[in-house]
Amino acid sequence: MSAESPTAGEKLDRLIEIMARLRAPGGCPWDREQSFESIKPYLLEETYEVMDAIDARDWKGLAEELGDLLLQPVFFAQMASEAGLFQIGDSLDAINEKLVRRHPHVFGDATAETAGDVKRNWDRIKTEEKKSAGESERGLLQAVSRAAPALVEAQALSSKASSNGFDWSNPDQVLEKLHEELRELAEERRTGDREALAGEVGDLLFVLVNLARHLHVDAEQALRRTNAKFRSRFGYVERALAARGKTPKEATLEEMESLWQEAKDGEKTG
Repeated sequence: MSAESPTAGEKLDRLIEIMARLRAPGGCPWDREQSFESIKPYLLEETYEVMDAIDARDWKGLAEELGDLLLQPVFFAQMASEAGLFQIGDSLDAINEKLVRRHPHVFGDATAETAGDVKRNWDRIKTEEKKSAGESERGLLQAVSRAAPALVEAQALSSKASSNGFDWSNPDQVLEKLHEELRELAEERRTGDREALAGEVGDLLFVLVNLARHLHVDAEQALRRTNAKFRSRFGYVERALAARGKTPKEATLEEMESLWQEAKDGEKTG
């Protein structure tokens, strides 16, 4: 009879052991010389690769990418352990306890009938936790990371402000603000002040993020999908031009626009 397959917990233990071995004397020179700062970019890179796999509905690839992403906290925790800061078990305890604490409707006596009820309970409990930890004097927006991509940060900032009563009432009001910002951008173009112009573009982008939020659209994901669409359509234009013995630089704008429309029409019928 074959031995039972390792559990997920046992596999996590194996990953932790491998990471410790790589960082130990006689381990991997590259892994041993890494620091918290040098590993940070990989955390972001792996996160985006996970998102790409989800967008592509590549489930086999997603399984692999999630493994790559899981390595990052294990790597950070190993370095923290070596420095005597904390163990990975502390991180696991923290998230387990937090999930139980913030879901009293599942693990306690509270009730929550809708997703909105759950979100309100979550925010209330989170606020109480911060007060208990002596963080009540911090500004409401202090918890929003400045290191996040700008669209993600904008959405988080506006969501936090909204949860505290600072928001438009409906999408129509946001659209009115969008038109106002477009008028201000048009006016600033006439002044020639580049810094002020950049400020107006930033204001416009911020309002667009708020419009997406009011429409229950994730701005970051929406832009990523549009980026992917642009890659696909421009790739079609390049291939079609190559078949004619041309490069984009050698083609007219009208010719490329026609091919772009072909690519767009192909998406509708594909």
